[in-house]
Amino acid sequence: MVLMLLEQIVQLFLCIVLGWLLVRLHLLKPEDSRVLSKVCLYLVTPCVIINAFQLQRTPELLQGLALSLGAAIGIHALFFIATALLRPLRLTPVEQASLIYTNSGNLIIPLVTAVLGPEWVIYCSMFQLVQQFPMWSHCRIILSGDRNVSLKKILLNVNIISVFVGVLLFLLNLPLPTVIAGTMKSIASTIGPLSMFVAGMLMGEQNLLAVLRIRSIWKVAFLRLIALPLVVLCIFKYSGLAALVPDGQSILMISLLAASAPAADNVTQIAQVYGHEGDYAGAINVITTLLCIGTMPLMVLLYQM
Repeated sequence: MVLMLLEQIVQLFLCIVLGWLLVRLHLLKPEDSRVLSKVCLYLVTPCVIINAFQLQRTPELLQGLALSLGAAIGIHALFFIATALLRPLRLTPVEQASLIYTNSGNLIIPLVTAVLGPEWVIYCSMFQLVQQFPMWSHCRIILSGDRNVSLKKILLNVNIISVFVGVLLFLLNLPLPTVIAGTMKSIASTIGPLSMFVAGMLMGEQNLLAVLRIRSIWKVAFLRLIALPLVVLCIFKYSGLAALVPDGQSILMISLLAASAPAADNVTQIAQVYGHEGDYAGAINVITTLLCIGTMPLMVLLYQM
């Protein structure tokens, strides 16, 4: 499992390199990544989520979803508590957001699809569902300073709508027509390369040597990729939660992967929109994405030992 995961991470990393080369060779501009970002956000990711719920409803699957949902809620609560306890480190709003919110969609979904199979992506959706609400309320507030929360905007987020549609079809046991399901499956299969191309193109405008010299980034990277995931790992490994449902160990491993992922791309996007250390947020995203090539397989190895 660790070797398969490492192989898939390396493949995605090579897609990052190709995106980086497209920009460095002046074939594309960094801002061109916005087009691919919109394709991923408004088309590919919804197809992935809805397609993930196209499974036959069984008691075992419902139990697994309950475990996945509970794990996602627990992980986010843990991250909020840990960030509060780390106040002596004087973390900036961007650093706090980078610790709490992970790239659980663009990176974890293609990894889970490749390593475990598309039928396991449904458990990734639970983590995304839990993350979306605080992402567009708490994260936006601390980065913008605007405390007005629009519940309408949160509920109308395309990923939230996709989860609701997928859950509705799942509960009603309504399969999509073959042609539509096949089309959505084909589109969903592109999420890995597309999202990594976007990450690589964004890196193309970064001075990596200058980024590596920012000392505070290493503090954030250690907390995001090692310290917090290790706490989650210990809880999952020694709490006995995996024995509660069939395939509980694999379900919790997916939650662990989501908790071990790099800082979320959305943190960078929100920071850029509100003019609050957008470049620094992007630098954190770049470094944590590069380092996760080694840290994520390590977490899975420790979990399976």
